[in-house]
Amino acid sequence: MPVPLHRFEVLLLANDRGPIAQALFSRGSWAETSRVSEVLRKETVGGALLLFGAVVAMVWANSPWSESYTALRDLQVGTDSLGLHLNLTLGTWAADGLLAIFFFVVGLELKREFVAGDLRDPKRAALPIAAAVGGMVVPALIFVAFTAPVGDGAMSGWAIPTATDIAFAVAVLAVISTHLPAALRTFLLTLAVVDDLLAITVIAIFYTDDINLVALGLAVIPLALFAVLVQRRVRSLWLLLPLALATWALVHESGIHATVAGVLLGFTVPVLRSQAAGGPDAGPGLAEHFEHLIRPVSAGFAVPVFAFFAAGVTVGGLSGFTAALADPVALGIVVGLVVGKVIGIFGTTRILAAVTRASLDSALKWIDVFGMAMLAGIGFTVSLLIGELAYGPDSDRGEHVKIGVLTGSITAALLAAVVLRMRNRHYRAICAEESQDADLDGIPDVYQRRNEA
Repeated sequence: MPVPLHRFEVLLLANDRGPIAQALFSRGSWAETSRVSEVLRKETVGGALLLFGAVVAMVWANSPWSESYTALRDLQVGTDSLGLHLNLTLGTWAADGLLAIFFFVVGLELKREFVAGDLRDPKRAALPIAAAVGGMVVPALIFVAFTAPVGDGAMSGWAIPTATDIAFAVAVLAVISTHLPAALRTFLLTLAVVDDLLAITVIAIFYTDDINLVALGLAVIPLALFAVLVQRRVRSLWLLLPLALATWALVHESGIHATVAGVLLGFTVPVLRSQAAGGPDAGPGLAEHFEHLIRPVSAGFAVPVFAFFAAGVTVGGLSGFTAALADPVALGIVVGLVVGKVIGIFGTTRILAAVTRASLDSALKWIDVFGMAMLAGIGFTVSLLIGELAYGPDSDRGEHVKIGVLTGSITAALLAAVVLRMRNRHYRAICAEESQDADLDGIPDVYQRRNEA
């Protein structure tokens, strides 16, 4: 069911009859806004479960029963038969296996955005791409500045503060804001989608050591068969799932992180119902079907279970917490997430506005963009994953990474909550004022006509 526009947005649309000027964070199509709203509602539930899993892990790991948590996380499950090294701990299964489900959904979402979403328009795509790049470069530079004097491989985690956790961020957004304009929520989602693409690229290039070319070549076979079947609109999981598992296992054996397999599989799924129709008006395709089928598994199970196994760090009381944050690695992560993300995303957006002479959409203020940039400092799932790849899950630095990611993400969430709650009250007051004499009948049609003009 489409989410209605805010009343002040409706009046702006209904009363402004002049030509539409290019504006930053301009409203997307009605269909795209409805789709984004549906995705965000599902991610809100997933974010709540993610937080629950992380809290349970933290409490358990710092309780008198912490050894049982460690034993569960390090329990070996699997087999090394058939030449595949799949005798893994539960923690590794969560990071390599369950997160592949998450990245499969990411792959579907990326293809959907760039084939049939608003990002197929280069003018609309430029802003979130530029903001995501800025939000990646600045935190990385801050982390390097903190860790470069340390040496001893400390800089290898430079990508940790570059990621944005969309599920965590959306869960926070759902709690603190009910009246923020839809354009901001759309920007957050598209920014996170591009951010995920950059994170996948970084993992594949910078966090892959030795590549087994034979295994990687063999992975192409089930991947190609999977692609042929989905292009023929085959939906049977009995046929597709074995091929997906074979692709994942061979990519894992190749030395490339197995989550990349999920993205590659997602990229093969067709977005449009009929390629011959040649456009987004052809209707939804197999990608939407799989997204509806798999996203609840990803958000409701895969990511929360990963958070449970990844976030269980023994803090050691206030003194242990302080000592961990004294490590330049943890400090670089916190400053990168809290400060670097804001500078990178907000600064890039302001520069883009100045260079292109584009104005901010009339329904928004720059403080709104600033608040969203702060919210993007919540880096959890992918940040923890990169931390494990950079330093190992059981090293001292690996433990400090968890503390840094948790501290930075919580700090960013709290600071964003202050700003966005203030803006939410502002927009709620506008809605209440305009609702007294606004007639909303037929507004979705007005919205669609304005965007098609």
